[in-house]
Amino acid sequence: MTDYSTNQEKFWAGEFGDAYAERNRGAAWIESNSVLFERILDCTEGVGSILELGPSIGLNLRAIRGLRPEIELSGVEINESAVRELNNWGCMKNVIHQSILEYQPSEKFDFVFTKGVLIHLDPELLPKVYRMLNQASRRYVCIAEYYNPTPVSIPYRGHEEKLFKRDFGGEIMDFCPSLELVDYGFCYHRDPCHPQDDITWFLLRKTGDN
Repeated sequence: MTDYSTNQEKFWAGEFGDAYAERNRGAAWIESNSVLFERILDCTEGVGSILELGPSIGLNLRAIRGLRPEIELSGVEINESAVRELNNWGCMKNVIHQSILEYQPSEKFDFVFTKGVLIHLDPELLPKVYRMLNQASRRYVCIAEYYNPTPVSIPYRGHEEKLFKRDFGGEIMDFCPSLELVDYGFCYHRDPCHPQDDITWFLLRKTGDN
């Protein structure tokens, strides 16, 4: 097993990451994701390639595939079981089995995003990830995470220091001044038709190289 540098990486690379994938699968998840990404992608232009950081078994990417089958899909995933499932799906241009904390982009993508991933990273390493998201993007960055105006750690399924809320959108714009806000929105877990976790999403557009 890879000797990961943080407890959070070890957590998601192993059995907990396997169990997460088993809990979160099925047509209902993909349908809700389709509604979310249809709204987000409608605010973009010229997206021909997408990179997701932390896709697990690909519920977001499967939704995007149904909406825009012409888009090339890639992912960086830490969990070995999820990587196998993504490869077996057969619709991915590239699946990189790696921690996003170690990933160094060798190419740029039109649209780079995370959904429910930044909340599980060591907060001290977020600046590194923000810059990597910006570096990997040619045009758009999208983050969909739990929002809180000030940073806070909350228990996650009986575990401490595994889930963090903060203003991810504001922080990444502060660290990467070339990113400007295009749109944002909130998803509610009690939506009667297409529920999600209570996530806030931010669509950002690059205006320069910084």
